[in-house]
Amino acid sequence: MKQPNSNDRDYALQPVPQSARQGFWRMFAVMMGLTFFSASMWSGGSLGAGLTFTEFILIVLAGNLILGLYTGTLGYIAAKTGLSTHLLARYAFGEKGSYVASFLLGATQVGWFGVGVAMFALPVQKVTGIDTYVLIAIAGVLMTATAYLGMKALTVLSIIAVPSIAVLGSLSTFEAANTIGGMGGLFEYQPAESMALAAALTICIGSFISAGTLTPDFARFAKTKKTGFVTTVIAFFIGNSLMFLFGAIGAIATGESDISEVMFLQGLIIPAIIILGLNIWTTNDNALYASGLGFSHITKISKNKVVIFNGIVGTVLAMWLYNNFVDWLTFLGSTLPPIGAIILADYFIVRRGQELKESAIKVVNWLALVAWGAGVLAASFVPGIAPLNALLGSAITYIVLTFIKKRMTQQAEEVIEKKKVS
Repeated sequence: MKQPNSNDRDYALQPVPQSARQGFWRMFAVMMGLTFFSASMWSGGSLGAGLTFTEFILIVLAGNLILGLYTGTLGYIAAKTGLSTHLLARYAFGEKGSYVASFLLGATQVGWFGVGVAMFALPVQKVTGIDTYVLIAIAGVLMTATAYLGMKALTVLSIIAVPSIAVLGSLSTFEAANTIGGMGGLFEYQPAESMALAAALTICIGSFISAGTLTPDFARFAKTKKTGFVTTVIAFFIGNSLMFLFGAIGAIATGESDISEVMFLQGLIIPAIIILGLNIWTTNDNALYASGLGFSHITKISKNKVVIFNGIVGTVLAMWLYNNFVDWLTFLGSTLPPIGAIILADYFIVRRGQELKESAIKVVNWLALVAWGAGVLAASFVPGIAPLNALLGSAITYIVLTFIKKRMTQQAEEVIEKKKVS
């Protein structure tokens, strides 16, 4: 690993020291900002349109509990070691093998950054008349600037954005619900076409599990393992559930999943732009920050320089990404959860939570790459809940292959020892 650099304020290539760690509330704000994601509202709208409200609540609570446990456990490891997703991946995938994981994670996040910039510019252009490309440029510059400033800027932005989105979004959603009879009307709602519960759970978990794999990039700044775990679990359990709720009620009441679109219909233009901007800004900043860490790990170039480059690429290609890349990004999303599952399996099962040592890092761990492929195949072809199939398929394959190799190595050593004795 690159030697510690005193100018590396975000510790892209080294563990975060205790002097730079943050307490519960600051970490909670950052993790909540990560979960306030517009795509979760779209998913919530899909669930709201296909489930009864009781079914919706049960699915969202179950799905986000699973997400919270997965991401929270990654957060626990990150807080304990101070390492990002990319640095943790070296122990499971090997130094060069981890570059594959970092490239997939980084490229996907740059793509989503560009899509997010366009998601902000298009609706704002409709209601203000400001040129779309001017809005894209302004949003891209501002979002890149805060990602460049690093974790401190992400924390400040989240402290402002989280309560603003929660309060204004809740007020708008409450008003929308009143148009269909309030809570009574919601629980009486019957979907025109019912959605299978397995499909609903797949949507709930799959909507954010890819970004959740990058949890260590942020949770490594937590002062304690407990803070890293608890803030992440609560953020996904509450924050992501709130986004789903906004989307479901908006879809049932108005046909619009995005709370900002609901606000536009309610005539709340300025609050709608604020909510839309802050919502996408927090998510995009986290995406750009994480992509910077990933490509910095591969290239060993300063994270801040990489962030500027990625921000320019994402901003320039925003409209093209929005129009052509969403399906590809969704496909890439199925390739990311196995990375987190293998990191967890390697740390807790293979290494049994022992201290991670630089000397144990291989050049390439082919078993991890094979297990990653098995997870992608399981998500694509095994019946059931695709995200869980990806996690279980990759983790089980990695554990089994690792212990088979260990056993074969032991047997070979025993044969050599017997030959020496004889």
